[in-house]
Amino acid sequence: AGERTPGVEKPTNPTILEGAILEGANLLGANLAGANLKGVILKDAILAGADLLGADLEGANLMGAALQNACLEGVNLMGANLERANLQWASANQVDFTDVNLEGANLEHITAPSASFINANLNNANLRIATFMGADFEGANLEFSDFEGANLESANFREASLVKANLERTNLFRAKFVQTTV
Repeated sequence: AGERTPGVEKPTNPTILEGAILEGANLLGANLAGANLKGVILKDAILAGADLLGADLEGANLMGAALQNACLEGVNLMGANLERANLQWASANQVDFTDVNLEGANLEHITAPSASFINANLNNANLRIATFMGADFEGANLEFSDFEGANLESANFREASLVKANLERTNLFRAKFVQTTV
């Protein structure tokens, strides 16, 4: 946590909202690039189209948040709660989703190459037509998730659980399924 993502430049004087309670807030299209949002409560908040480039949302509560078309490049979401959040069409290159709860979340059409979903909970998540090239799902719970039409080229599913997951029409070229439960 707290490491800089290669290629993601953080502002020298970022916005600081650490621990703030912004439940239901309307932050449509807001510029929060590089912001310190550790532990912030953004439950049911509207962040559609927001720029969160390189922001730190470690431990944040984004349950039910609307993040459609948001820029999440290089964001740290380690340990955050995004249960039932909507991340459709979001740009999430090199995002750290380690230990994140994404149960029932909508990630349809998300672009998340090289993202880390280590030990994340994606039970019953919508991952249709998404791009996860080189993503790491090691130890993730992907049970009942829908990957239909997703690009999973070179993705790592070591020790992940894909019980009853839909992998119809997915690109599994060079994907790794070592000790994976399917």
